[in-house]
Amino acid sequence: MMLWRGIWALLAVAALVLAVLLPEGWMWPAKEMQLPMARWISAGMKWLTDSAAIGPVSFKDLTRGFAAVVEAPYEAARVLLVDGITEGKGRRAATIVPPLSWVAVTVAAVALGHYARDLMLGLLAGALMIYLAVFGQWESAMVTLASIVIAVPMGVAGGLALGIAGWRWKPVERVLMPLLDLMQTIPTFAYLVPVLVLFGFGPVAALLATVIYAMPPMVRVTLVALRAVPAEIMDFAAMAGCTPGQRMRKVMLPVALPDLMVGVNQVIMLSLNMVIIASMIGAGGLGADVLESLRRLNIGGGIEAGLAITALAVVLDRLGQALAERAGGRQALQGPWWRRHPRLVLVLAVALATGLLGLVLPAVQDWPKGWTVTTKGFWSGLMEWINVNYFDQLETFRVWMLEHLMLPVKRFFFALPWPFVLAVLALAGWRLGGWRLSALAAALCLFVAVTGLWEQAMMTLYLCGISVLVAMAIGVPLGIWAASSPSAGRGIGGVVDTLQTLPSFVYLIPVVMLFRVGDFSAMVAVVLFALVPAVKYTAHGLRSVPAELIEAGVVSGATRGQILRKIRLPMAVPMILLGLNQTILLALSMLVITALVGTRDLGQEVYIALTKADVGRGLVAGLSIAAIAILADRLIGAAAKGARERLEGAG
Repeated sequence: MMLWRGIWALLAVAALVLAVLLPEGWMWPAKEMQLPMARWISAGMKWLTDSAAIGPVSFKDLTRGFAAVVEAPYEAARVLLVDGITEGKGRRAATIVPPLSWVAVTVAAVALGHYARDLMLGLLAGALMIYLAVFGQWESAMVTLASIVIAVPMGVAGGLALGIAGWRWKPVERVLMPLLDLMQTIPTFAYLVPVLVLFGFGPVAALLATVIYAMPPMVRVTLVALRAVPAEIMDFAAMAGCTPGQRMRKVMLPVALPDLMVGVNQVIMLSLNMVIIASMIGAGGLGADVLESLRRLNIGGGIEAGLAITALAVVLDRLGQALAERAGGRQALQGPWWRRHPRLVLVLAVALATGLLGLVLPAVQDWPKGWTVTTKGFWSGLMEWINVNYFDQLETFRVWMLEHLMLPVKRFFFALPWPFVLAVLALAGWRLGGWRLSALAAALCLFVAVTGLWEQAMMTLYLCGISVLVAMAIGVPLGIWAASSPSAGRGIGGVVDTLQTLPSFVYLIPVVMLFRVGDFSAMVAVVLFALVPAVKYTAHGLRSVPAELIEAGVVSGATRGQILRKIRLPMAVPMILLGLNQTILLALSMLVITALVGTRDLGQEVYIALTKADVGRGLVAGLSIAAIAILADRLIGAAAKGARERLEGAG
């Protein structure tokens, strides 16, 4: 142990000396060792779209045909929620059957909340839906919801099928696991580039990107849920003579349903987040409103659309959680279907009644524009007031952070020779996980080096490192406070739950208005987005410390501070490390979004590739971010595993 401490101390001193003495970029990968991966991938994609064929059918026709199949249910959802059935086009279009009224959709939300948990949840869902109508965000919200109601079933069905296949056939699982790791670490923008090339610009391409992005959690949850089915239930099914298909449909899936619903909730939230991002390739809806506001620096419009996204996210999140808790918890009622499903009957009746009544009273069908309320002026005025009255303080804080923290760290990363970085990462992998992890670390670092994106990768590491450092510095004390006081725990829990439901785009709007574009604004947005796991994992780790250990400390005369420092925190280290891991992954995903505020890292490369439909450039940059994320995940995971083993050995 002392030898390794000495080695790490020497490496730290060497890194500081190199950062001080050497100029930036002194020894980055030479051009001779860089491979034209982006050009190779783009050429392959061009061949695939222009020349590849399966028999007489070209690959391009296949992709367009698949898009047409997906477009049919999406158009049906739009007809139901947004457009209705119309005749004619443009201004001459006449509505034959209107879409669901705002009253019907609100009643449906209330009924679903009551079904999932209780009337209070139903009223919360209904109130938030009315909020969307009152503030003039109804149509955009329904466009977003139309994408969600199609993307979620597709993501759940695809994830369930792949999870079942992985559970049944081990070779499939061995292929799936690294693929899932890659899918969950590649940034969201990178999904959009190949989908845009294969399926064209429009809501269908955005829908497919959403399904691909949201599917991995469902696959993982399905594998875990099926393995958790008790062996005695499996034996009972075999004794009853069930075929493998019957055993899966009638025994395993019903037993695993509560766990599977957790995966469904994850798919819902990821789908919402991705639909917002996919507005960049034609998804429309609330995401398009936020994006347009960012481009025009429309403070009030951006915040109002962002709050509408938050309201919709809260509705979907709370309903998803409640349905997950409810799954399998109640017995089916007996009798005709209208007695077994009274809420559904109510919703159908309200939809029909409001549709007919809306022909006479338009306010029942569409929320009147004269009744809408806007806060755009308020938010614009608030931001202007803050900038006028606190500009000097905000600017002083920004400059101090840049000069005393961000720029020194940036210089440190930019001055390190790439072989030194590779050697340190390989040594860390060997120390934490043996030769396999060391080889993986070296291979991932070498991959980034040969892509020609080393400078952008160092920029990403600098921004991610600073953001994670600040997030942990804020999140760990908050987690300690939340675990130490029930009242503080409730308050902090409410705040972090709200932060967790906010889509990533929303964080950019107030940050840009207060601090303008640049690295500091990106850091603030990343910290806010990645703060949640730092708080939650710290609090959970401290609460999980066995009570008998704390009682032993009290009996021995230790103070509260000593119990925290010498018992609770050391026992919570594995969980805190897992929180650090999740914070890093969230920070990397958010850094791609912050490309919109002027960063010059790998996220900016993905964003530029998206604007130019350059598949090779986008995928190489996305894979480089994935390499950094996988490396951080493996190293920190190995450190957490080692910490747990040391605690168990000490126990």
